[in-house]
Amino acid sequence: MKILILNGPNLNLLGKREPEIYGSDTFEDYFAKLQFKFKDLELEYFQSNIEGELIGKIQEVGFSYDGIVLNAAAYTHTSIGIGDAIKAVTTPVIEVHISNTHKREEFRHVSYISPVARGVILGFGLQSYDLAIQSFL
Repeated sequence: MKILILNGPNLNLLGKREPEIYGSDTFEDYFAKLQFKFKDLELEYFQSNIEGELIGKIQEVGFSYDGIVLNAAAYTHTSIGIGDAIKAVTTPVIEVHISNTHKREEFRHVSYISPVARGVILGFGLQSYDLAIQSFL
């Protein structure tokens, strides 16, 4: 089973950025733990701060992978293009967020990803990714 974890803008700063919200672990360290836990799966990780690169990656794997775990970060609330890319492919997408976006600023309550995702997991810290991967099993 092949699953892509796709992270959007500023998630490359995990471990440094607002640790009171996002924790102190880097995503690379957490990804290594996921690979160990799910050793029978082929996990791939891609992060970009550029919307078009995220769309390109969705299109690249969206007809051949078994799942995409997507944290579009701030693009969740602004990108019709990412939502359209998810609608255009056949690979199921689980939207994840580290924080509970509904407990944050009002603009974070709107998602252009949720209506086209198979499901949404938010507010469980980095464990949100683990839960999303389990949903494909």
